[in-house]
Amino acid sequence: MGRISDRQIDEAIANFRFEGTLIEQRPYGNGHINDTFLLTFDIGEMGRLRVILQCMNKSIFTKPVELMENVLGVTSYLRKKIIENGGDPERETLNVIRTVANRPYFVDSQGDYWRAYKFIEGATSYDQVETPEDFYQSAVSFGNFQRLLADYPAETLHETIVGFHDTKARFATFKKAVEEDVCGRVASVQKEIDFVLAHEDVANVFGDMLANGELPLRVTHNDTKLNNIMIDDKTGKGICVIDLDTVMPGLAMNDFGDSIRFGASTAAEDEQDLSKVSCDMELFDVYAKGFIEGCGGKLTQKEIEMMPMGAKVMTFECGMRFLTDHLQGDTYFKIHRENHNLDRCRTQFKLVEDMEAKWDTMQEIIKKYNS
Repeated sequence: MGRISDRQIDEAIANFRFEGTLIEQRPYGNGHINDTFLLTFDIGEMGRLRVILQCMNKSIFTKPVELMENVLGVTSYLRKKIIENGGDPERETLNVIRTVANRPYFVDSQGDYWRAYKFIEGATSYDQVETPEDFYQSAVSFGNFQRLLADYPAETLHETIVGFHDTKARFATFKKAVEEDVCGRVASVQKEIDFVLAHEDVANVFGDMLANGELPLRVTHNDTKLNNIMIDDKTGKGICVIDLDTVMPGLAMNDFGDSIRFGASTAAEDEQDLSKVSCDMELFDVYAKGFIEGCGGKLTQKEIEMMPMGAKVMTFECGMRFLTDHLQGDTYFKIHRENHNLDRCRTQFKLVEDMEAKWDTMQEIIKKYNS
């Protein structure tokens, strides 16, 4: 953290409609992007209430006002659906706390943008898949997110990061990085560069299908990691999808695929021993089952059929982004050692190769649940 001053935090706290006496504030979570604080208020006879206060990262989300329009649009729609389904809107979606000026965000004297949410009590988000059941629960939750938002007009959402999963455009950026070779690293990574060039069809497949009208545009989350699900401490069930910063128009298979890329890999994202890296078919099966169940029949047959391709495209895209960043001098992803982005890229490409080797199995698993 460290980028935000205490004065800014105090200023933000003073400008939200918080009630009671502030008795504790501390940094919260281990997100890489926003600065997050957990505030505890004493509200007298009614006990204590906790709130999440966040300073949004303007260098990544350059249009925080549009971002908050997306968040408000989606959470109020979810709230309505959850109430219709007899659920608990206080726990099953994020609840934005407004400012004194009745806005969903506050701009401080330094020009930083803040927002606040009610804290979801009695639930935990996990960084790593501890059990297949956790992974299954996250699949059901992200599938359920698709189901509840199936009728939301996706095209009305802003793109909070333009071209985020435009794999075709990312391929062009990659080729440019190779041509420019600003760090003189191209010669040492020729094998990885050849791997990307040999997979140009993977970069194009979804863009082409979307253009041909074979796939519908959906509201997608775009960061479907396990730690963006709150799992109920008592029931062990996924109850709420959080971190809606990257909610934008997209493809359902990309949300599915990114989960597989991250959650069904047998190794860390930056594992240097590639013999440890593979795509676990048991976890692929568990996630496919949960996601398809959660979607509750709202996806088209074609979307479900293309799920293995979603896993491959997202993994390939991610590896290509790591490689691009390595070639450009590590300007986007934080690195903690030399060639860190290169290690990350190699694990992704190893996963892509492993998926290709297990392609028939992946197709069969999807078929099993697509009835």
